[in-house]
Amino acid sequence: MNKVEMKEKGLNQLELHQRLSEQLKQCPGRVSFYLEMNGNIFEHNSDDIYSSASLIKIPILIEGYRQHQNGIINLDQIVHLPVDEKVSGAGVLQALSSNPSYSIRDLLTLMMIVSDNFATNILIDTLGKGSINQCMDDLGLNGTKLNRKMMDFESLRQGIDNLTCAQDMAKSLKFINESPFLTENSRKEIKSILGFQQFNQKLPAFMDLEKVYVGNKTGELPGVNHDCAIVSYNGRHAYMAMLIDQLPLEENSNYFMNKIGKMVYDKLVSM
Repeated sequence: MNKVEMKEKGLNQLELHQRLSEQLKQCPGRVSFYLEMNGNIFEHNSDDIYSSASLIKIPILIEGYRQHQNGIINLDQIVHLPVDEKVSGAGVLQALSSNPSYSIRDLLTLMMIVSDNFATNILIDTLGKGSINQCMDDLGLNGTKLNRKMMDFESLRQGIDNLTCAQDMAKSLKFINESPFLTENSRKEIKSILGFQQFNQKLPAFMDLEKVYVGNKTGELPGVNHDCAIVSYNGRHAYMAMLIDQLPLEENSNYFMNKIGKMVYDKLVSM
């Protein structure tokens, strides 16, 4: 499917539609994009399925808070991290020489703001892969599935991967900001965590982060480059996700994400 749709209200929305379409056509690789802003929806191949990379950590975060709300876990519960289960890739816990212990809340935070893979795998064990997938089903994230742990390259070689689509990721962010699926306190805590994101070189790179709230999550694998973000200003919100794969290894697609993010930012603050 190759669709570009826009529910538009007035010339400014049409101009944004045209500029986004032009920029997406120039981006290398296979590109998927979804944007909901102030009741208007723009999408480009938004239900195409991709390897999720670290975007899968967003529904893990949601399920952690859902289980806390339901009394299944306590976010202040201390979890021991076995050193022999360390994995490489993103994060800081792999660099620690001791056998550290952290609260579930701390692990969720590390998973999001530095994309810590070791923390993520401990959380998958703690929350349960089945429960995380059930959470995604309950939210209607039909294109998203947790099938393996982080850095499980043996599963990857067998064709087993975590999956998602741009539409699901943008909708997940809207659930975090607005849905009664989470309590007001849970939504507030999750947004605070997302606001501490350390990787802002993609969609938010050209935004004034002193002017708007941005909560985002990136994902990367060889040939894969993703980002999704909530951007809020004066009670208005944009939920967007941009997924790219089939990239030549030497290709840096961040520039295209930077421009897309800036277009959305400019529109949001000028409305």
